[in-house]
Amino acid sequence: MAASELYSKYSRVWLPDPVYVWKSAEIIKGYTPGDQVLSLQLEDGTDVEHKIDPLTNSLPPLRNPNLLVGENDLTTLSYLHEPAVLHNLKVRFIDSKFIYTYCGIVLVAINPYDSLPIYEVDIINAYSGQNMGDVDPHIFAVAEEAYKQMAREQRNQSIIVSGESGAGKTVSAKYIMRYITTVSSSSGEANVEERVLASNPIMEAIGNAKTTRNDNSSRFGKYIEIGFDKKHQILGAMMRTYLLEKSRVVFQAHGERNYHIYYQLCASSHLPEFKTFKLGCAEDFHCTNQGRSIIIDGVDDAKEMCDTRRAFSLLGFSESDQMALFQILAAILHLSNVEVKGQSADSSNIRPDNSSLTVFCELMAVPYMEMAHWLCHKKLKTTTETYVKPVSKMDAINGRDALAKHIYAKLFSWIVDRINKTLNFTAKQHSFIGVLDIYGFETFDVNSFEQFCINYANEKLQQQFNLHVFKLEQEEYMKEQIPWTLIDFYDNEPCINLIEAKMGVLDLLDEECKMPKGSDDTWAQKLYTSLLKQKAHFDKPRLSNRAFIIHHFADKVEYQCEGFLEKNKDTINEEQINVLKMSKFDLVLKLFHNDEKATSSSSQSKMARPGQARRDNKKTVGCQFQQSLHLLMETLNATTPHYVRCIKPNDQKTPFTLDPMRTVQQLRSCGILETIRISAAGFPSRWTYQEFFNRYRVLMKKKDLLSDIKQTCKNVLEKLVKDQDNYQFGKNKIFFRAGQVAYLEKLRSEKLRMACICIQKSMRCWLARKKYLRMRKSAITIQKHARAYQARRYVKFLRWTKAVVVIQRCVRMWAARRRYRQQRSAAVNIQCCFRAYMARKHYYKLVYEHKAVVIQRWVRGWLARRHYQHSQAAIVLLQSYVRRMRAKKELKKLKVEARSVEHFKKLNVGMENKIMQLQRKVDEQHKENRELSEKLSFVEKTQAAQRDSLDRAEQDARAKAERVSSLLEQLSFLHQELDSVRREKEEQATAHREHTQQVVAELNATNSLLTNEKDDLNRLVQEQAKQITEINAILENAKQQEKGLTEERSRYQSLLSEYLQLEERHGDLKEKMYHSIDSDKPGHNRTDSSSSSNTSERTHSSGYAEEEDSSVQSKDATQSAVDIPVLLKLQRRMKDLEQQKQSLQSQLDKREEAQQEKTMEVEKQKTASRAELDLEALKRQELESENKRLKQDLSEIRKSLTDESGLPPRPGSLPYNVLVEQFDSCNEELEMRKEEVLLLRSHMVRQEALKHKDSALMEGLKLNLGEISTVPDIDKSADVHTLNEDGELWLAYEGLKETNRVLEYQLQEQGRLHREKYEDLSDELRRMREENKKQQQVLAQSLLLPEDAHIEASLQHEITRLTNNNLDLMEKQEKQDKTIRKLKKLLKLKELEDAAQQQRMASKVVSPAHITRKEKGFQGMLEYKHGDESVLLKRVVVELKPRGVAVNLIPGLPAYIIFMCLRYADYADDEVRASTLLNSTIISIKGVIKRRGEDFETVSFWLANTCRFLHCLKQYSGETIFTGHNTPRQNEHCLSSFDLSPYQQVFGDLAIQIYHQLIKCMEEILQPLIVAGMLEYETIHGVLGSKPTGLRKSSASFPEEEAITMETLLQQLSLFHTTMSQHGMDPDLIKQVVRQQFYIICAITLNQLLLRKDMCCWSKGLQIRYKVWQLEEWLAEKELSDCGAKETLEPLVQAAQLLQIKKKTEADAQAICSMCSALTTAQIVKVLNLYTPVIEFEERVSQTFIRTIQALLKDRVESPMLMMDVKNIFPITLPFTPSPVALETIQIPASLKLGFLTRV
Repeated sequence: MAASELYSKYSRVWLPDPVYVWKSAEIIKGYTPGDQVLSLQLEDGTDVEHKIDPLTNSLPPLRNPNLLVGENDLTTLSYLHEPAVLHNLKVRFIDSKFIYTYCGIVLVAINPYDSLPIYEVDIINAYSGQNMGDVDPHIFAVAEEAYKQMAREQRNQSIIVSGESGAGKTVSAKYIMRYITTVSSSSGEANVEERVLASNPIMEAIGNAKTTRNDNSSRFGKYIEIGFDKKHQILGAMMRTYLLEKSRVVFQAHGERNYHIYYQLCASSHLPEFKTFKLGCAEDFHCTNQGRSIIIDGVDDAKEMCDTRRAFSLLGFSESDQMALFQILAAILHLSNVEVKGQSADSSNIRPDNSSLTVFCELMAVPYMEMAHWLCHKKLKTTTETYVKPVSKMDAINGRDALAKHIYAKLFSWIVDRINKTLNFTAKQHSFIGVLDIYGFETFDVNSFEQFCINYANEKLQQQFNLHVFKLEQEEYMKEQIPWTLIDFYDNEPCINLIEAKMGVLDLLDEECKMPKGSDDTWAQKLYTSLLKQKAHFDKPRLSNRAFIIHHFADKVEYQCEGFLEKNKDTINEEQINVLKMSKFDLVLKLFHNDEKATSSSSQSKMARPGQARRDNKKTVGCQFQQSLHLLMETLNATTPHYVRCIKPNDQKTPFTLDPMRTVQQLRSCGILETIRISAAGFPSRWTYQEFFNRYRVLMKKKDLLSDIKQTCKNVLEKLVKDQDNYQFGKNKIFFRAGQVAYLEKLRSEKLRMACICIQKSMRCWLARKKYLRMRKSAITIQKHARAYQARRYVKFLRWTKAVVVIQRCVRMWAARRRYRQQRSAAVNIQCCFRAYMARKHYYKLVYEHKAVVIQRWVRGWLARRHYQHSQAAIVLLQSYVRRMRAKKELKKLKVEARSVEHFKKLNVGMENKIMQLQRKVDEQHKENRELSEKLSFVEKTQAAQRDSLDRAEQDARAKAERVSSLLEQLSFLHQELDSVRREKEEQATAHREHTQQVVAELNATNSLLTNEKDDLNRLVQEQAKQITEINAILENAKQQEKGLTEERSRYQSLLSEYLQLEERHGDLKEKMYHSIDSDKPGHNRTDSSSSSNTSERTHSSGYAEEEDSSVQSKDATQSAVDIPVLLKLQRRMKDLEQQKQSLQSQLDKREEAQQEKTMEVEKQKTASRAELDLEALKRQELESENKRLKQDLSEIRKSLTDESGLPPRPGSLPYNVLVEQFDSCNEELEMRKEEVLLLRSHMVRQEALKHKDSALMEGLKLNLGEISTVPDIDKSADVHTLNEDGELWLAYEGLKETNRVLEYQLQEQGRLHREKYEDLSDELRRMREENKKQQQVLAQSLLLPEDAHIEASLQHEITRLTNNNLDLMEKQEKQDKTIRKLKKLLKLKELEDAAQQQRMASKVVSPAHITRKEKGFQGMLEYKHGDESVLLKRVVVELKPRGVAVNLIPGLPAYIIFMCLRYADYADDEVRASTLLNSTIISIKGVIKRRGEDFETVSFWLANTCRFLHCLKQYSGETIFTGHNTPRQNEHCLSSFDLSPYQQVFGDLAIQIYHQLIKCMEEILQPLIVAGMLEYETIHGVLGSKPTGLRKSSASFPEEEAITMETLLQQLSLFHTTMSQHGMDPDLIKQVVRQQFYIICAITLNQLLLRKDMCCWSKGLQIRYKVWQLEEWLAEKELSDCGAKETLEPLVQAAQLLQIKKKTEADAQAICSMCSALTTAQIVKVLNLYTPVIEFEERVSQTFIRTIQALLKDRVESPMLMMDVKNIFPITLPFTPSPVALETIQIPASLKLGFLTRV
């Protein structure tokens, strides 16, 4: 194709860029040959000119169309080059958040630096069994492809995971192992998968460390082989490690850490078991604090330590082994802190009291002085002498570090060996899958020996990768029969020869290591001399003589020679090793045991130069690595490789950020671009003929279409692409060279654009004409309506004018009248107001004068009182003056007398006593005065208050008195005015009162009625509110109960399914054990059938479940380990269940007692009515002469009924109806009476022989009644008197025979009981012996254990023993309870029978008559003999073909036959026969399901029959809730001897098991049809074309008629429905199956949609919605629309709508959130990310819109699972469906060969 066509205007190209590596640009001027400059425009609008080299004429690489951007496989790109690869990865990683992309056979995995929910169990299940090209790229798809190829091609597989540090290699390998262990189950021990996965945390702890590029970088390479057996189940695993970075033990760069295990130890140093290690923080040790980065963000080292110890325990490391290796690791930590002091330039020493060395020696159990000595000295040996020489401080430190590295390497190897021993498998390995987690190409600023080995390994892997890619390309071309042309690809064989060939880098390095005085400098000079001029890939730096450069396939790397010799020799002081060999620590001796062997072998070498011999014997590190690498390459070459290339997107560890420069470097180094180059050199784009036809059909004309699609594609392609070298026609595909698909897409886009223009032209014309016609029609309509409007307006105007005149007249009249009334009212008001004013004025004058008189009176009184008070005060004052003057005179006289002596003496006589008395009196007086003064003050206060109140009251009274007079005057005035007004208003008031009373009466009546109605309504509202509340509560309670019931049913059925799986597994293991025993002991063989039959004979009413439990217990009795928490939980659960069972049993007993009481009452009534019916039947058979006696008897019966009920029965009453209803049973009663007469006569003959009656005799009589009643010699119509005369001897003879049979039966019964007791005692003795032997074994084992383990083992054994005893006792108690309940029921039935018999005897005594014997009918039973159960079940269950039964016989015939046999066992009261039949039936059905479980017809047939048998057990159980659906005849067939309710639960569980197997079988049939029919097949053809596919698509191009279509799926669903209907399955059960079918269809389709990017487009949404409509139509056709299947399709419908809805604005986002209620947030976001435009007119969903969706849905509470659970099974309910079939009418066809059964 010409360059001018490709580089035309508007084409896009890629330009180199120093920052972004490549930038996109658009051509603004088309290119013509000879142009020197290409005019371009960048995406930011900048115009640039790209210069074209005139010599090479190389144009910039073209950019792929937007349609091809973001593809799953890079090989589907039309233009394959570096910028296209980088841009595709960037779009997928940043925009779509996809971390996985295919590149041919390589999976490119970009580290997201974020946790993604794409590794859960649902994702594993979704990828399991899928083809690699059918789902989106994923690490699980690679693992699934390897597993499928191993199973399909029987060839070993290997998965090579590579990449630089921090790219995610370890995590990818971990997920690969997790997927493989999940999809494949182990054939041996149950925890092999867990052990394989448990090796990961151990290897990460001891082999991973934090580096500057990765927080969990693997510092070693490992290759894990996972072994499988012939069934492709895991046997075990084996691990090989490569090149452990030992230097990290003693040195870490800044920002890095040592191995994780050291920091885990330090973080757990506080634990008691680690106290002896004397550890501390990681900062305290030299070997852990050099990087200054102790803590990793988000990592808890203490928690990681717990995980590591748990993994050690799971892999078989005992606690002592763990503590031993932790002790050695702690010793290495202390060894790093040992300080060496320099004494001189050539000598050094260690202090005798060095604490770190002391702890090291204690932990390693070595002598301190020896170790301290040899750390600072070394031994030199010559031919004759041995010297001990001190070493310098630096050499001593290097020796110390070398010892630490050597110990750690030995411990690392020992741990790996132990893991391999644990994961090793004893069985023969059939195949394996290897997972290689190895370092990628590395280049640093300083590259040493480790980087050299790593890059050497990557050279070998790249060579193998190139050869494999080249081989696959060649196979693809040959397969499609394309002419093969040699493709040139890069071969790195010269670089590999430079490293590993003779006289290569490694060879020269080993040779220099053998030299006594070899050094890095001399080795570098040898490299320059030998390789510089001979090898093109070797080079020397310009400015260095101690470095060299190698041109690797990825890049050239400069290596520093310093340290190469030392690291390659890996020398260690042998005397230090000898000191360690003297250790008393067992693990240390184990670690250095191999060194001791090497030393002993080397001591036998030549005596001339022992040192040289040792050096020759020991292999260098480079040699060991080269050998292990060659072994690895041999392993990989013998397997089918799968490649995973891990890419580190940036160095800052930022989530979903891509650094283009770093990414391109890794793409170049890991071989991705080389794969692209090899693909681009040939025909990279490959389309099947059907895909090409569907995609480019628009480029074809009608005449080009032929019946042969292949020829059509050839003809069209020859017209479109002239150069035939650009494409090739293969057998199934069309091969295109690079750029051809883009050219075809361009032609297709132009054709579609022209078609769009034509469509737009026609559409615009149609729209314009339609608009014109609509406008013209609108104008005419507007004119018509406008004219009509104007006419209406004119008429309206005339009407308004007339109306206005009338209104004006009325208004003017109304205004004049209103004005007159206002004036008249105003005049009246004025007159009224003036008269009132004058009256008030006169009144006020009178009041004023009255008040003046009152004031004068009060003032005159106050003046008089004031004058009186002044006079009184003056008189009192004068009196006081006079009295004071007299008192003064008396005082002077007394003073004169007191001065005389005599008077003083007289006065002093007795004065002292008087003074004291007076003093006391004075004190008392003072006290009384105080009290009186207080009382006085209180009284004064009270009086003052009272006085104040009285004054106020007096003032108020005066004011009121004054006011009263005025009020009286006013009142009189008002009375007068009122009289005048009353007289005026009296007439009006009377009329108004009457009218008001009438209105009030009416209102009161209305009010009372309304009040009553209101009360009634309120009452109704309250009642309705209460009812609504109660109904809501009931509904809520019902919903909760229903929800709880559904959850409980789901949990129970899930537990039941798990139990059944364990049961099947136990059966398989049991069969294997039997086969192994048979193979070991050929002389003793025991079949499974005998075992199962013996087991079934030993079972009781607990059924098959107890049998299986006992077998499981007997098998697992040898296991010593007991899960105590689970056992205790089970015990608590058993206690709860036992309590529930007791409560339910008590309720059941109460209900049974009540039911029996009701039954007794009903039986009494029935008995009385039966007697009457008997009399009626007998009387009707007599002559007409006995009518009178019959009437008398009937009157007596009516009298008796009248006495009982109080009223005589009338026609139509209950007694009369009972008599009529029971008339038909008279004949049967007569037959029973005749049989009883015969039995009584025979009993009278043999009553002397039988002295007593016991239960066995009665049973014997019952068992042989049929024989007596069916004797052929007796004439059944004979008279009783004739029988007395002629048949007494025969009856006597028959009685003796009967007696003999009874005695024989008793002897047989006693023998059977004796045998059962003997078997029970034998079993008990055997169990005791086994228990004794077991206890002896436990005791012997426990004696070998330490004390703690001994106590724990004893405790576990005791718990096991007590649990077993408890279970046995509970079983015995349950059996006894069942026996007691059975006996109670039998006793009550016996009482009822006795009462009925007495009444029947009474009726016989009342009216003896001649009884006529009738022919006996069938009772709906099948009689069979003991031992016929196996033959019966073989014919009815094992050998029965469902198709023949479904076509020719009634549905459920096997269930009816087995139940009729069960009825016979119940009739015979044979418990052993009934239990044997039921247990054998269960075992037979399970065996059929197990053998033919993949046949849907068989499983459906036995599900229907199991449910029918379960319904029969319920229908004929005699319970009231079931018998209400029966006919009277069916109720007579109810079971009478046994309570089979426990078997109802057993058969219900069996039905659930068969239902689960049916769903499983149905899912296996539907799964290959669902994806092809619902997604891949296009029901609506020609909607949109498909997109190009990758290399991983299947190469077969199926014709249209062979493809699976939607009709195929619908036909299969119809076949399922027809099969179930023919088998007579319950309609409700069919609805549940259909609902589960539609859920499976929805789940599988939606999961595939979420995993397939090519299916998420608009057209596919249209196809899905149409197919969902077809499914709904199918439901309507089958009348199953109400089964709930439509609701299960809601997630799929919403996903299809999501693909079609607009996805741009925020309103669209809100619409999506409200619409997709059945989808989770993760599913919605996944679909939006996967949405892929199929044509250029569609647009991708922007990340802004997706973030808007996530913001709107962030509050939604939902499951975090991305995929729908396909294995989810809805809880099944088995509703009771009674059978209308009468058992006595069932005929057994001769084709079943059941002649040994007899209808009874």
